[in-house]
Amino acid sequence: MFTVYALYSPDHEKIYIGYTSNLEQRLLSHNKLGKKGWTIKFRPWELVFTEEFENKKEAMNREKQLKTAKGREYVWEKIQKKYK
Repeated sequence: MFTVYALYSPDHEKIYIGYTSNLEQRLLSHNKLGKKGWTIKFRPWELVFTEEFENKKEAMNREKQLKTAKGREYVWEKIQKKYK
């Protein structure tokens, strides 16, 4: 099972979209354990969106779709509903 997820940094108004087979560990990596990478500059991150897929290929395709302009717009709409 693979999870496509979106994170939101309220302090910096940034989003991050990714996929993983271990969401709990990945969230720890983004918020606490990771020592390098793009996301460390914008901590803390909040999980705002998830979708589950049976296989890696489907998850990768959905991640790619969400990283398009239209996909990011969709994620921002989810964030706005959650924070208003």
